[in-house]
Amino acid sequence: MRIRNQWLSAPLAAGLAAGLLTGCGSGEGGSGGTGKPIVMGMSDEIQSTDPAAGYDPGSWLLFNNVFQSLMSFPKGSATPEPEAAKECGFDKGGSTVYRCTLRDGLKFSNGDSLTSEDVKYSFDRVAKINDDAGPMPLLTTIDKIETPDKKTVVFRLNTPDATFPSKIASGAGSIVDHREYAFNKLRKDGKAVGSGVYNLDSYSKSEAVFSVNSKYKGTAEAKNTGMTMKLFNGDQKALGAALKNGEIDLAYRGLTAKDMESLQQASATSDDGIQIIEGTSAEVQHLVFNVKDPVVGNIGVRKAMAFLIDRSALVTDVYRSTAEPLYSIVPAGIAAHNTAFFDTYGGTPQPARAKQALHAAGVDKKVKLTLWSTPSRYGPATDDEFKAIAKQLNASGLFDATVKSVPIEEYDKGIAAGKYGVYVKGWVPDYPDPDNFTSPFFGKGNVLANNYANSTITDDIIPSTSAAADRGTTTSEFGKLQNVVAADLPILPLWQGKQYAVAHQNITGLEWTLDASTVFRFWEIAKS
Repeated sequence: MRIRNQWLSAPLAAGLAAGLLTGCGSGEGGSGGTGKPIVMGMSDEIQSTDPAAGYDPGSWLLFNNVFQSLMSFPKGSATPEPEAAKECGFDKGGSTVYRCTLRDGLKFSNGDSLTSEDVKYSFDRVAKINDDAGPMPLLTTIDKIETPDKKTVVFRLNTPDATFPSKIASGAGSIVDHREYAFNKLRKDGKAVGSGVYNLDSYSKSEAVFSVNSKYKGTAEAKNTGMTMKLFNGDQKALGAALKNGEIDLAYRGLTAKDMESLQQASATSDDGIQIIEGTSAEVQHLVFNVKDPVVGNIGVRKAMAFLIDRSALVTDVYRSTAEPLYSIVPAGIAAHNTAFFDTYGGTPQPARAKQALHAAGVDKKVKLTLWSTPSRYGPATDDEFKAIAKQLNASGLFDATVKSVPIEEYDKGIAAGKYGVYVKGWVPDYPDPDNFTSPFFGKGNVLANNYANSTITDDIIPSTSAAADRGTTTSEFGKLQNVVAADLPILPLWQGKQYAVAHQNITGLEWTLDASTVFRFWEIAKS
């Protein structure tokens, strides 16, 4: 997922076997919810209320609660199951035809019936609009969609794609009412009409108000009667203060590492009514190298940096242990994860090996280097992190590294123009599969824009792993891919985040909202 404010984890269960129809459970929601309304706070912005445009954590949080997808990730699971669909599966003999049958009686929150026409319209609309900030990169394997009747949807794919069920279980699979959304332009009135668990009653830059959708039919059951989401738009201090003074019941995404450390200490030593819930996470951050840059285009320079950067110090000193060192492009907890960078470059600084790498590459002078950061996308701690990295590199006597921090617009333009040699990229997965940590980075038209290409990855590994219906059989190939990247060093993994929510003691159910699917399930949260 392209990140607007920052870049989660559980083992991926294998088993999207070709020809197997996945059936739904018998439970169906649709009541007005139980319990009390809840107020939560978040520092992320919601970039869009239209699923054809939002491709950021704040927007997807809204989509996952207001809209239905054909498939969804059950709590605690990395394997998608039917949601708006009654059953879905690939036709026998391959992974290029994916067929779904809708549940009976589906309706949007405005009372309109939801049929296969709406499903086809929603996906075709995303492709037609093709917004730069939209989810189209996840849907490029769709060739055409057929609707033989009101309850049947057939996706014909242009290439085998065993991860397709996971992709449409994400926010990219949100189903909109064809009567409410123009086909060729975005909806920009701040309203949303979906068939999900919640209605969006009102939205502004500072607040979004949700009520339980009584017309919802699906697998979820709301344990509250509504959610008000206070949006702090990057003001992390205000978010922490709102939690402490009782203005909000819980905080998700955006508390500073210092606030988290303070709250952890307070909750351990006193009875102040605050609880911290930690969930699995596969949010990652990388250093990216422009391999055509005059300085870091020399692989000896990149290797020297890999031998010198101390990840443990970064996560301890800068992130106050709210993250963990990351030694591969596929994070821990995701299937096929290995430790290729640890195995190649070690886990502690090795100045002698760094000097040797530079000498072998013909570099015998101190390397002048600029590290480019942007706090407006990845948070203010990113600047501190890069300053710490520069200090580590300079302490070796081998580098003269400085840090430059620029606004996000300038940052994006600089990367696109190839002006930056070393810069930061973060990632929150769209779905919990190793494919989502590899194809977007190393496939054709990838998000890194660092001029790196490897034909073994693009022509062999990515196509073969994408086609494997049994995801358990891809471990070896993804391991090979991780080893190739560690050897070529187009990026250097830095850390894997921990996912937290902080709440008052009368809030329960948050443990079911913090898993590898990245779906923050309003309906699982209750207030006593």
